Amino acid sequence: MKIDDNLLTKLEILSSLKIEEEKRQIVVSQLSEIVTFVENLNELVLENENASFNAMEGGTLLRKDEQKVDEEVMDIIIKNAPRKEDKFFSVPPIIEWHKGLNNDRRSSIAKEYKC
Repeated sequence: MKIDDNLLTKLEILSSLKIEEEKRQIVVSQLSEIVTFVENLNELVLENENASFNAMEGGTLLRKDEQKVDEEVMDIIIKNAPRKEDKFFSVPPIIEWHKGLNNDRRSSIAKEYKC
């Protein structure tokens, strides 16, 4: 695949980026190197190779993941939280307001959480 100025312009549009004029040739060169590298990878014959999900044979030498609950640490952390409910942080809703929530209730929540 040949990387040229026309393809770079299309990539700019698709990525919502603007590449400065003085850097265009550098970017074209770098993209060409990447494409050449990937084309070299495509030439590798891997039919007789086993898929590997772990670089180390026989698994990891690291410790087992075991859940540990340290109540003392949890209490220290939650003690410093600005707002909490039981052992959880309480935060204002940030994704979307409930559709049934009227403006007065939204204002009171905003005041309550100082947002």
